[in-house]
Amino acid sequence: MFYEKTNQWEALTQAQSKRLWQLAEDYKNFLNAAKTERLANDQILQMAKKAGYISLEEAVRKRRVRRGDKIYLDQKGKASVLMVLGEDLEEGMDIVGSHIDVPRLDLKPMPLYEEGNMALLKTHYYGGVKKYQWTAIPLALHGVIFTKDGGRVNVSIGEKPEDPVFYINDLLIHLSADQMKKALSEGISAEQLNVVFGHIPEKKQKDQPVKAAVLKLLKEMYGMEEEDFLSAELEIVPAGPARDVGVDRAMICGHGHDDRVSAYASLCALLEIKKPKRTAVCIFADKEEVGSVGNTGMESKYFENMVAEILALNAKGELAVRRSLARSRVISADVTACFDPSFPEVTEKFNVAHAGCGIVMSKYTGVRGKSGSNDANAEFISELRRLFAKNKVVWQSGELGKVDQGGGGTIAYILANSGAEVVDMGVPVLSMHAPFELISKADLYSAYMAYKAFLQ
Repeated sequence: MFYEKTNQWEALTQAQSKRLWQLAEDYKNFLNAAKTERLANDQILQMAKKAGYISLEEAVRKRRVRRGDKIYLDQKGKASVLMVLGEDLEEGMDIVGSHIDVPRLDLKPMPLYEEGNMALLKTHYYGGVKKYQWTAIPLALHGVIFTKDGGRVNVSIGEKPEDPVFYINDLLIHLSADQMKKALSEGISAEQLNVVFGHIPEKKQKDQPVKAAVLKLLKEMYGMEEEDFLSAELEIVPAGPARDVGVDRAMICGHGHDDRVSAYASLCALLEIKKPKRTAVCIFADKEEVGSVGNTGMESKYFENMVAEILALNAKGELAVRRSLARSRVISADVTACFDPSFPEVTEKFNVAHAGCGIVMSKYTGVRGKSGSNDANAEFISELRRLFAKNKVVWQSGELGKVDQGGGGTIAYILANSGAEVVDMGVPVLSMHAPFELISKADLYSAYMAYKAFLQ
């Protein structure tokens, strides 16, 4: 008579347990290599090409597509779409959409300056962060620089054991009387998130000798000059690999679970799909953390254009594109809040997700009065309930938190604008948006199982 959550750990068969542990190891390797959206996109496309996917451009050149064809779209190196064609694309798609950008610190266009015998970098935080969490921890630098002659230089410093790391200072406790009186959100300001980048001065250089020495090093290492910062995209992220948590190794702490855990779980699921009846799609979008804007965000038309290109190969036009999108079913694969025993007051105990109880279905997200929410239709949820029961998928329901406590959004409403059925489903995350977040390996496995059941 009463609804009770299922603990994924208790529901595992021996074969599933083996798959769970291997999936977790592979995911940690992915997370370690995917510290930025560009790097995540590279990893996704490498795995897709190895599995036999061809580019959209190649498919168009061939002028013919058929059921089972595997096609990818690389959207400017920061987002991508993978598609396995079904019987009739016009009849709709089964889509799992995630995002591969995460909260971080970006370098400002002209970041380098000298103060107090140190060279420092100015940053501009990306997405929702608690600024104080980024101080006094080891940091790494990743990104790309385009020099004045158009040459491209990839940068990665701080991940190898022999690499130096970077650092943002916090105020010593002995002089923190005023700081400690401030609200937590004001203890560290955005303009205090300055990265220590160098310290040794250039000999005989009177004006900004440390900055001069750093610029000399950058010239030797990357062939860049200070002006080249203007045509660079450089990101500050926590240094170091994802790690197992707990004596039983049942959880993973790492940078970017939100939302690369969804991206990886859906990627693994799609790569196992061969010839689906309905076209199976995974979207790996950029810019969700800042509103899904720009030409790599979900608000852009690159996915719609991809569908149009493929339908055009069968002499189908705009109306077929609209029909395909409107007849589609979508899982918006984004993470959600997890019950935290240390902070129970922000969640409502009857409608909160628990670690280890599987992927979370969220009928709606949004803020307070469901503002900005997709709010999935009950008919679609009913369909998924039956699908998951048939495939023995462990899942749970959950909200982001108490109604007036805060809230957040996903890409669900954007995909729903075309008339598709959409619901949010993702892994519950502890310490979401912190430099290192925490998930259960059981929930990662449940997400993989749910996405696979849906796509196949």
